[in-house]
Amino acid sequence: MPKMSPDRAPPALVSGGALEVLPGRLAVARVVAPYGIRGDVKAEILTDFPQRFRRLQRVFVGATDRELHLTRYRLDDDGRFVYLRFKEIPDRTAAEALRNQLLTIPEAEAMPLPEGTYYVHQIIGLRVVTDAGEELGRVREVLHTGANDVYVVDGPRGEVLLPAIPEVILDVDLAQGILRVHLLEGLVEE
Repeated sequence: MPKMSPDRAPPALVSGGALEVLPGRLAVARVVAPYGIRGDVKAEILTDFPQRFRRLQRVFVGATDRELHLTRYRLDDDGRFVYLRFKEIPDRTAAEALRNQLLTIPEAEAMPLPEGTYYVHQIIGLRVVTDAGEELGRVREVLHTGANDVYVVDGPRGEVLLPAIPEVILDVDLAQGILRVHLLEGLVEE
């Protein structure tokens, strides 16, 4: 069972690969344009782990789930984009067909995270229970704000917004599918 770190830091979220296209797939990049005439593409990086492209051998394309095999990659200087070449994409015309497509990997190939850190897709859908035993519903969405993430929960009290701070998020139990929380005064209407 995952534990909170001793300093009671809130569970950290990693957005990388959080966008799901098909069940069991996580997006790592989105093709923005062809690059050159030999079939390379320029892709926006959607993972918090751009180093994954160094060892990545294959990706799947959007909802078609077409498998492509990576033959070369290059990260840009500011880390926002990656330039990719695939064995199956021989020219600019074939690369153009990939424009705006998400490149995904199997969820099982997600980068391992340190204890107490979770992917957004792992938090979404968790059953939320207070330390007093009250069922609040399920996490529908994670909002990324400047100060901290906010978990949007739908349930019997309607929509509840829970800040991902140590005073509120007590435990994340992925095995049981439960997010245990403490409701600070003012978080929900009585």
